[in-house]
Amino acid sequence: MRPNPTRSALIVIDMENGFVDPKGGHCIRFAQSTVPACVQAVETARSKGIPVFFVKRIYRSDGSDVELTRHAGWLAGGRACMPASAGFNSAQAPEGLRPQPGDYTIIKPRWSAFFQTELDLILRRLDVRTVILAGTTTPNCVRTTCYDAIALEYNTVVLTDCCSSQTEEIQRVNLEDMERAGAILMDSAAFLDYGPDTVPDVSAAIRAGMLESDDVPEPFQTFGEGTGWTDLW
Repeated sequence: MRPNPTRSALIVIDMENGFVDPKGGHCIRFAQSTVPACVQAVETARSKGIPVFFVKRIYRSDGSDVELTRHAGWLAGGRACMPASAGFNSAQAPEGLRPQPGDYTIIKPRWSAFFQTELDLILRRLDVRTVILAGTTTPNCVRTTCYDAIALEYNTVVLTDCCSSQTEEIQRVNLEDMERAGAILMDSAAFLDYGPDTVPDVSAAIRAGMLESDDVPEPFQTFGEGTGWTDLW
């Protein structure tokens, strides 16, 4: 394992043929056009010692683990992304987006890369403080992963030219919403200059401020024969 001075990880979500290939059953219109930028981001991360996580969706052949809102489309689209599948409708990744020694692979059961997976556990073991998101789709799997990452106290970056949506408008408004929620937006070109000081560790700064203050977590009062706190609704 190489040193990771940025304490970051690159999370590449659902870049599989079934979502990327124009003939794929779950094809996202602009996903294929993001492949070169995603490949560049992966190469950049590896060169900087940033661990790369390929997060995938693989559906059981009987459909028992397909999202209920996607099941009809999964059947109509030829049961994309089944185990050990190959070709345009498969869980295979495009060239350049396949794991190499030192990379991680996570199989997720739903939209978010964090939901019922070991991702958070491994990131914490690796002392990662910032997650950098790429992949498809922006309004679903990227966005839910972004919000879960923020909820779990990770600094969160979204690589804007490395994620995709069905329309340009959907892409724009979802990126704007994630930025309003606290995500940092940058593209793969800016990622080339990414370093230990690119993203401030907000959680660490908050914790440092708490250690310097005399504030208590709850407003304690004396009432009756005891001491405690109450909601004054």
